[in-house]
This record gives sequence, structure tokens and C-alpha cells, in this order.
Amino acid sequence: MALYLARFILWLGGWKVSAKIPPNVKKAVMIAAPHTSNWDLIWARSAFYILKIPVRYTVKKELLKGPLKWILNAFGAIGIDRTHKGGKKQSMTEAMIQLFDEREELVILVTPEGTRSYQPEWKTGFYRVAEGAGVPILCGYLDYENKIAGVGPSFSTNGDMFEIIEKIKDFYRPIKGKYPEKGVR
Repeated sequence: MALYLARFILWLGGWKVSAKIPPNVKKAVMIAAPHTSNWDLIWARSAFYILKIPVRYTVKKELLKGPLKWILNAFGAIGIDRTHKGGKKQSMTEAMIQLFDEREELVILVTPEGTRSYQPEWKTGFYRVAEGAGVPILCGYLDYENKIAGVGPSFSTNGDMFEIIEKIKDFYRPIKGKYPEKGVR
């Protein structure tokens, strides 16, 4: 049912789907950029249903209670428990790496800007999670100018973090978000 609804939503909006997903990738950190609008969730979620990529995103585990749990789970939420077995609080990065360790398959969606506003410097957590979990970084995108939702190249964390992040940004620079002035520069 979700697949048909996703196709209808993208058709209604005039969007197409494109992907270059490496074969046999069962675990990855999926970047979502440029993230400039709340509409991004609707278009991206629909595209991921069509591409059959079971993308998840993290929320505090406390949000996954009552009726809100059903809604968030339907959109791919996965609860983060930052308490460690010793009762010590772990970082978000450590908690996300633990999610990868506990599962056979997992693709987590992360917005490196951390906001829908323009950010000249990206947060590096997505890279550190991918590095710690030993998984690739996939580049999910929404090109509003051409109405294409998709997945671009894959990057490994073997090398200089800042150099690799610049290469990733180079991929995103020509892609126009809903509000291009807030995009990657």
C-alpha cells in the first residue's frame, strides 16, 4: 500500500526517481542534502519506498510512545537510547554506532547541515558514525529544479575526513533544494 501511495505522491508532484546504489549494501549512512524545506521528508520518504531502501532516522526513544509512535514508525523512526549499560550517558555518535552493531541491515538518514537553514560548515557526526560502524556514506538528494529524488555516489571513510566531506559537498553543490539560497555552497 505504501509503495502505491508513494508512486501517487511523486506522480502528483511531477517527481522522478534516480539511484546509483552499490549492490549488496545492507548498512549505510545516507546523507540527505540539501535539506532546505519540511517538504523534503515527503518527497524523500516517497522516493525511498519506490527504491525499496528501508531508510530509518533517529529520534529520542521517549518520543516513541502512544499514538505518536505509530506515526513516527510509519515514517522510519528508530529510537535512540543514549544510556549505556553502566548507566553512563553515551554520545549520539556512539548510540548510532551501537544501532549498526545490533542489526544485520540498517540505513540511517542524516542531515549533515543539522537544520533547514544555510550552514557553511556541516556537522561531522554522519562521517564519524559511518567510520565507527565501518559502513559507506550514500548521498541522497532532492533536486527541486529538475524534480529528481535519488541516491548519488557512495563514499568510504578511508582517508582525511575533511577532504572526503569536501568531495561529498562537491557532489551536492549543483543540486538545487527547494530554497537554493540555503543549499550547499
